Amino acid sequence: MPADHPTILATSGGYLPGTRTRMAIGPLLHHAVELSGVHARTPRVVHLGTASGDQRWFAAELSDAAEAAGISMGHLSLFPTPSVADVEGFLAAADAVWVGGGSVANLLAVWRLHGLDEVFPRLWRAGVVLAGVSAGSICWHTGGTTDSFGPTLRPVTDGLGLLPYANGVHHDSEPARRPAVEALVADATFGRTHCTDDGVGLVYGGPEGTELVEAVTERTGASAWVVERGEDDAVVTERLAPRLLPGVR
Repeated sequence: MPADHPTILATSGGYLPGTRTRMAIGPLLHHAVELSGVHARTPRVVHLGTASGDQRWFAAELSDAAEAAGISMGHLSLFPTPSVADVEGFLAAADAVWVGGGSVANLLAVWRLHGLDEVFPRLWRAGVVLAGVSAGSICWHTGGTTDSFGPTLRPVTDGLGLLPYANGVHHDSEPARRPAVEALVADATFGRTHCTDDGVGLVYGGPEGTELVEAVTERTGASAWVVERGEDDAVVTERLAPRLLPGVR
């Protein structure tokens, strides 16, 4: 079931510790399903683990968590070759796509080799909710800070650009993230940059799909942030108070 308009949920969360499974589907991933508008049947989500090299053990654990949550979870692997014959058709049949974390630089390179940089804009405009965590958040933006190249954060500036902003993830849990974003905004490597603390997601929608509709969270006390250059080129940071999602423990 397509969403009413192009929708993206860009997060620094989505998974929680499980009880009968190792992990549990968190409120943020549930919210991606909710944004699709699906009802009266089992939601269909496709997970892409490209950024972590399509780790089969993780896909299996995520499938267990999804089954416990009443979600049908499919997986699109690109290593060593695409796991389905019709990649676009497989993704188009989903209510939501969830992209996992890892190396956003590697993810973007592999996606472009397989033409997903052309597929995702079509899916987005058709109403498939695009969502993800960390690398799966940055990829929808113009770019963001990444440790794809080593422990020192560097900018990536060749994101898919569906959203005309840069993106910062793990803004509160990794000490180098905040100053890295501020420095890249200060030197104009990044323009307006939207950042999330762990457990926070940004919902983009509106007629064109690029409007920041709200910030949501599965973790109390966490925030979203807008970082941009203000008057006299000074870096200005604005806190966005996120809405607490149902099911927060």
